[in-house]
Amino acid sequence: MAYYVGILDGNRDVWGVRIPDVPGCFGGGPTPEDAIADAISALSEVATDHASAGRALAAPRLAAAIISDPGTEYDAKTGETLVMLPLLLDKGRTVKANISLDAGLLEAIDAEAARRGLTRSAFLGLAAREKIAAG
Repeated sequence: MAYYVGILDGNRDVWGVRIPDVPGCFGGGPTPEDAIADAISALSEVATDHASAGRALAAPRLAAAIISDPGTEYDAKTGETLVMLPLLLDKGRTVKANISLDAGLLEAIDAEAARRGLTRSAFLGLAAREKIAAG
């Protein structure tokens, strides 16, 4: 899985993340966590759009390259922080996987999935995406 470097900045209830290696791609929200989640979603959408047009995203650079590139306008002195953003891409197809879980955990998963109106697979996929995005 590829990880892109994002630059997080903001304060109080206005936060943003820009992704220097993907021009025009950014996320925002009232908290840093919301801005990061929005940036991960935006990165996925931009990658999907590029793929549908037969183009690939630029390869992600290392954090050190982002820091040393004056074009990124990274400024730690103003409180900007680097965050790692996973590129989560849907393949447009499902595959069957055989996993083993404790019976009690599986019951809890099924109960929570039902409470949310989701299938077990949809719930597990959502939980995995949230865990991956949280780092």
